[in-house]
Amino acid sequence: MSKLGNLGARLYRGEVGYDFIGKRKIWYGVSILITITAIVGLAVRGLNMGIEFSGGAVFTTPKTSVSTTEAQHHAESAAPGHQALVQQLGGGALRIQISGLDTKQAVPVQEEIAKDLKVPVKDVNTQLVGPSWGEQIANKAWLGLGIFMVLVVLYLAVAFEWRMAVAALVALIHDLTITVGVYALVGFEVTPGTVIGLLTILGYSLYDTVVVFDSLKEASKDITKQTRFTYSEIANRSINSTLVRSINTTVVALLPVAGLLFVGGGLLGAGMLNDISLALFVGLAAGAYSSIFIATPLVADLKNGEPQMKALAKRVAAKRASAATKEAARQEESDEAVAEDGAEEDEGAAVVGPRSQPASRNRGRGRPSGGRR
Repeated sequence: MSKLGNLGARLYRGEVGYDFIGKRKIWYGVSILITITAIVGLAVRGLNMGIEFSGGAVFTTPKTSVSTTEAQHHAESAAPGHQALVQQLGGGALRIQISGLDTKQAVPVQEEIAKDLKVPVKDVNTQLVGPSWGEQIANKAWLGLGIFMVLVVLYLAVAFEWRMAVAALVALIHDLTITVGVYALVGFEVTPGTVIGLLTILGYSLYDTVVVFDSLKEASKDITKQTRFTYSEIANRSINSTLVRSINTTVVALLPVAGLLFVGGGLLGAGMLNDISLALFVGLAAGAYSSIFIATPLVADLKNGEPQMKALAKRVAAKRASAATKEAARQEESDEAVAEDGAEEDEGAAVVGPRSQPASRNRGRGRPSGGRR
């Protein structure tokens, strides 16, 4: 068995583990700090909305030797007062995106770009996007997100309980906020691909959370009938028992996404891959984090407020205090017994010494008397 597999088996049996629940306030603080940073970045820098949402024109050129910097300069010169974004595609082609252009402005800009880049006008593909289309996409994305959240809460409330549904909802909002904040801080363009990525990570984020919740549900069945563990301790054991599984699942999911982000988007210059893969990469990592450090500890906090769980904690504490008292008394009796045995041995040694000395003296006195006879 590998070291990781051996560690997973020991975590599952409860032989080793990390106190996630006991140190939850530390991770709450880390999450709050990350979330505040994301919100500040979103408020200060804002999102770089793509042309699909703001409207404009997209010009795709054939292979050219002009750099992206030069192409951006030419595009902004051809359309004064409009912001241009240039991306290099595979094979040396360029994708020039200019926001705010209408149909009448697009044709002369197309001709000017073709002239500056020294390519035929007919080879420059032009696509016009109206802002109303982007608004429709945004509205549908918000609608889909709202429906998903409602269905998730209802499912978890029925399959588990409402506390787990609340914790899962908080974790999902946490993951979405961090992902959107990273987009604002990095400055990546928000496109329909970004929306697809955001909606996709909700399922991944929820997966690890449901796995831990299922383990917790089984472990906490008839919990009030025993006095060995509190709810927080059982929740902590559930996290540790599924920890290696969560790590393996997340790493396996992150590897291909990292390939899309760093190889496909970074080296090959595929813009759409950047939009989807960044959302997936950040969302998967945040989802794995929130399922371990946020969702389950939050469930434990909510459950510990119940009168039954408070009574259980008192019974567990009383039983452990009684066991500790008995163990201390047993240890004290054992120490006293050892001390008494040591005292008896010392007393026996002291008695044997004086008794032997007169006998030897008497034997010494008798020998000369026998010699005189």
